[in-house]
Amino acid sequence: MVCLVMSLIGCTQKHDHKGKTPLVEVGRKFLYQEDLQAALPLNLSADDSVLFAEHYIRIWVEDALLFEKAEDNVRDDEKVKALVESYHKALVMHTYQEELVRQQLVAEITPAEVENYYESNKSLFVLEKPLVKGLFIKVPLKSPGLADVRRWYKRNTQDAIEKLEKYSLRNAVTYDYFYDQWRHLEEIEAMIPAKNWETGSNYLKQHRDVELKDTAFHYFLHIEEFQGKGEQKPLDFAQEEIKEILINLKRVDFVNRVKEDLYRQASDKDRIIYYYLNSDE
Repeated sequence: MVCLVMSLIGCTQKHDHKGKTPLVEVGRKFLYQEDLQAALPLNLSADDSVLFAEHYIRIWVEDALLFEKAEDNVRDDEKVKALVESYHKALVMHTYQEELVRQQLVAEITPAEVENYYESNKSLFVLEKPLVKGLFIKVPLKSPGLADVRRWYKRNTQDAIEKLEKYSLRNAVTYDYFYDQWRHLEEIEAMIPAKNWETGSNYLKQHRDVELKDTAFHYFLHIEEFQGKGEQKPLDFAQEEIKEILINLKRVDFVNRVKEDLYRQASDKDRIIYYYLNSDE
């Protein structure tokens, strides 16, 4: 028995796993711990993680066995190779086209074009969730200088923000400055314990400064700008979405232009040879 185990270990050691940890082997094909870890969904409980791992390994083994059996029984290997080559060709062209689109077409879209599309299609840009701009700070209950924090967090001035930032370096558990970008209100609500969050979006339309506390922390939230559900998406929030729309609208024409340019360049350099045009038959 010992010899058999040593023999198996010896066989495994002959395979270069490139630093990875093998979990299962089927016909010299390996499933590695690193691959399983990459597939594992986030935030699973310990029990759910075990169930997922067992299911994932079982599916991998079944697929490996089916592929092994298929390789032994599929005789028309040339047909398979042709399909693989066709797929590889399509995948390479698609990848290249996407790179061209990102590198060149995106650069062609101007802020004025984005704004014109936004103004002409406002019905497309309606908020499904409230958005806010502002500032949030969370500090321990017995932090020093709370009276100063109460003054600073309400004021959108350079002086107040600089003082609050310096204060947060020493005292804050969380400091989130978002005057310069829209955030979904639910992201901010998630920073505050649910039992203490009694304001909600309707409250924040009228009250832009919120202070809450629990047994451990003070929570200070200032809302500088607010856009409610059903209202117009702000242009600076919708601009990336608009760029994607414009890219998709221009994609076909752009790719066709690239193909025509390549054809013209190849023709000018006599790189295209039409044998059927030179045939005497």
